[in-house]
Amino acid sequence: MLVYPQLATGALSQYPVQKRRSLRTVVNTSLDGRAIKLADPGAETTEWQLAYAGLTDDEVAALQQFFAASEGTLNSFTFLDPTGNLFAWSNELNNAAWSAGPFLSVNGGIADPAGGMNAWHLSDSGAGAQNISQTLSAPAAYLYCFSVFARSLESTAVTLLHGTNRVNRILGTDWSRIMAAASGDASAASIAFGVELPAGGSADVFGMQVEPQAGASLYKATTTGGVYENARFRDDALSITTTGVNCHSATVNIIYANHL
Repeated sequence: MLVYPQLATGALSQYPVQKRRSLRTVVNTSLDGRAIKLADPGAETTEWQLAYAGLTDDEVAALQQFFAASEGTLNSFTFLDPTGNLFAWSNELNNAAWSAGPFLSVNGGIADPAGGMNAWHLSDSGAGAQNISQTLSAPAAYLYCFSVFARSLESTAVTLLHGTNRVNRILGTDWSRIMAAASGDASAASIAFGVELPAGGSADVFGMQVEPQAGASLYKATTTGGVYENARFRDDALSITTTGVNCHSATVNIIYANHL
């Protein structure tokens, strides 16, 4: 599986990043002048323009090797949106994208720290630990930051599941954002993230987010998620400009289209 490379810092991009979505509406005009309009989701495209500066020799070499492996626009690859949340349905923990333990109740409609009603109450009624998680089709070896807003009426220990990593956190009665940043198993082609409660434990959670970088950014609610498995380079040429010793710049254009 070809996956767009991270930089040495663990980020996929530098600022500024440009992202553009293009949608199409099909219009059928009848003989009497009436028009019927229908959305055409199959024609949707998403494009990113990544502007790099100050790249090291090693970072440029990795980018050039990846471009060669993709053979320019010919081969598709997995691209992790550097501007988004990799989770799908981040505000809908009862969606099929999420996997919950059999003794974990998941109830929505809870007031969240952003002023909405999108938080969820998790309660473990089993004799052992229970979790809710989502598995992403993304390389486990990459650096990811998993974050979530959480609270509990009682002092409760929760575990953040980050691939093979387990990070324990203590919750208080006020909302706080807890997070874990790490990389995982280099041989795994997918990685799971989630929250685990101990037996009898309960907590309110909101804003589950995974990003391909070392730290958490502003929470972004999602539906489709930020893992694009059939992205491509838009151009058949990769231009690198050397601006100094061990210092290079480049602009990369990436496109994802539902119909390709």
